[in-house]
Amino acid sequence: MTVAAFTFSLLGAMALGMPIAFALLVCAAALMLAQGQWDATILSQKLFEGADSFPLLAIPFFMLAGELMNAGGISRRIVNFALAWVGHIRGGLGFVAVFASVMMAAISGSAAADTAAIGTLLIPLMREAGYNVPRSAGLIAAGGVIAPVIPPSIGFIMFGVIANVSIGKLFLAGFFPGILMGVSLAIAWQWVARRDQVAVLPRQSWGARLRAGWDGVWALLMPVGIVAVLKFGIFTPTEAGVAACVYAFLIGTLAYRELPLRQLYPLLVAAAKRTAVVVFLIAAALVSAWLITASDVPEQIAAMLRPFMGDRTLLMFVIMVLVVIVGTALDFAPTVMILTPVLMPVIKEAGIDPVYFGVLFIMNNAIGLITPPVGIVLNVICGVARIPMTDLVRHLWPFLWAELIVLLLLVLFPSLVMVPLRWLM
Repeated sequence: MTVAAFTFSLLGAMALGMPIAFALLVCAAALMLAQGQWDATILSQKLFEGADSFPLLAIPFFMLAGELMNAGGISRRIVNFALAWVGHIRGGLGFVAVFASVMMAAISGSAAADTAAIGTLLIPLMREAGYNVPRSAGLIAAGGVIAPVIPPSIGFIMFGVIANVSIGKLFLAGFFPGILMGVSLAIAWQWVARRDQVAVLPRQSWGARLRAGWDGVWALLMPVGIVAVLKFGIFTPTEAGVAACVYAFLIGTLAYRELPLRQLYPLLVAAAKRTAVVVFLIAAALVSAWLITASDVPEQIAAMLRPFMGDRTLLMFVIMVLVVIVGTALDFAPTVMILTPVLMPVIKEAGIDPVYFGVLFIMNNAIGLITPPVGIVLNVICGVARIPMTDLVRHLWPFLWAELIVLLLLVLFPSLVMVPLRWLM
């Protein structure tokens, strides 16, 4: 009864076009009614309690840091650095896109923002050099979804708050899997683009390469700094977000001088709006999570998955397939909000490390951003590249499969996540 109330109330509210945060509140109300204990006061109290969380302070700071970095010329310098070093090899612009995606992921944490920034800079160059534009756009879209996996990641913050898992450990654990995603895309690009007849950029002199490196040194140091302060326990994730804001502001205004003070107010407003959406989503999700737990929905889900609990690898495989299917219909944030409180009790009962599960869960949801028909990153890159969705999807598959293979490897070999985490800690 409670599973039916949870499912139909949530899907019904979403089918009516209700925003996901309000749909989650409707779902919570339906669960209360199903148990015969309706109390609007509890809903309001739990909503405020959901937003009253210290770790959530990391979200506005990393949002603002991303806005400051993009406005301060960091994206362009990362791309220029990669162009100087590998732009001259055949297919080099594709490798530039992969490198820039990994570096930008360690700066903004937003798949859509990274895809738009890199696509705007590289698609015109790739079109002029004779690259297959839909294929190039597919590569950039697949590279963009590395952003929620490499720290700083808003997805890890959301998951950590809802699941009560260390955000610092999630940040450190996501670093190596994110690198693996980038490597898989480089291999896939080398395979699909090996026969293309495209123009190559002239080889840069060592002096030009060093100048590009020196010009982008402050941008390149940012991701290294974030990992270092987390590894050595200098900052918590929230404090790292504050430091990232200060760093981005100083670099944009003093070092690169591309961030005028008059632009600061609109950047603050943009970050505040994005933060409000995410925090309200999390607060509504925590209301639903509390009622889901009180209604024994996780126990009923666990009963359905219990036949697979004897084999952790098989259980993880089944859950990952479930998340892939859900990700084709739902966006990143709703999937995280809805499935986290449902699946975490199952994960704990099976004895699976919550940090390991969190990394694979967020990676899976990130890949969902490029699975048709809903993937928001697909819409972003289509707008940037000015190509139809059908052409993009047809050329996207090699890169989508490459990232799914990485996900499968992490399911089969958990040490690929846990060993680097132990080293970083």
